[in-house]
Amino acid sequence: MRLIDLSSPVDATSWEPDPIEHSIMTPAQGARHLVAEMEQHFGLSLDTDDLPDGEFLNNDTLTLTTHVGTHVDAPTHYGSTAAYGQPKTIDQVPLEWFYRPGVVLDLTAADVGSVDARFIAAELDRVGHEVRPYDIVLLRTGAEEWSGTQRYFTDFTGLDGSAVHYLLDLGVRVIGTDAFSLDAPFTHIMERYADTGDRTLLWPAHFAGREREYCQIERLANLGALPSSGFSVVCFPVRIARAGAGWARAVAVLD
Repeated sequence: MRLIDLSSPVDATSWEPDPIEHSIMTPAQGARHLVAEMEQHFGLSLDTDDLPDGEFLNNDTLTLTTHVGTHVDAPTHYGSTAAYGQPKTIDQVPLEWFYRPGVVLDLTAADVGSVDARFIAAELDRVGHEVRPYDIVLLRTGAEEWSGTQRYFTDFTGLDGSAVHYLLDLGVRVIGTDAFSLDAPFTHIMERYADTGDRTLLWPAHFAGREREYCQIERLANLGALPSSGFSVVCFPVRIARAGAGWARAVAVLD
């Protein structure tokens, strides 16, 4: 068995629309914190010199959204109501969805924007993979090249509504991408909307989730290291109560 990491890091030094705050408590600071906590909460006396090297444990405090780094979008992320019933939060989605056979589709030759159902059907024919219900479909857009920069959020290819519904018709319930979004970049969407006034151009891949139940994995990495098929994807989301998304350590398992 071979494992391939498909996860992008949570890195406070990377460019993000909503910056990450990351503060580190050193082991020496941890010792002082422990002494104060013991006294305040338990009335116990302890000195930092009592600890080996005067150190205790380090700790990290982060302020960030659930959409930083590799993460899974839950159905409730797409809206508060859905045509099929009450959408699930990330702690309610079935775990069975997130350990399944995978297939990688190559979108690197596509222009910035989105591809349609015909493109996805042709790519499946090219790789010779017959999608079965609950297969996890991964989209390699090449956006990983720009990870950590502002360009990562503007230069990639997503799916339009027809492409999402095509995959859902095949029984797919989890679609992943190495890009910031499963939709086209925000800048591309807004430029086209300004030109046409067509509301169907506004985030159709996400809003498809108001009609049908499915999850997205966004901001994957290392998809170029995978074969087109013949592997499994493991991408269990962190169980955050009532949340619309959860971080995931996505991994490919190859026999």
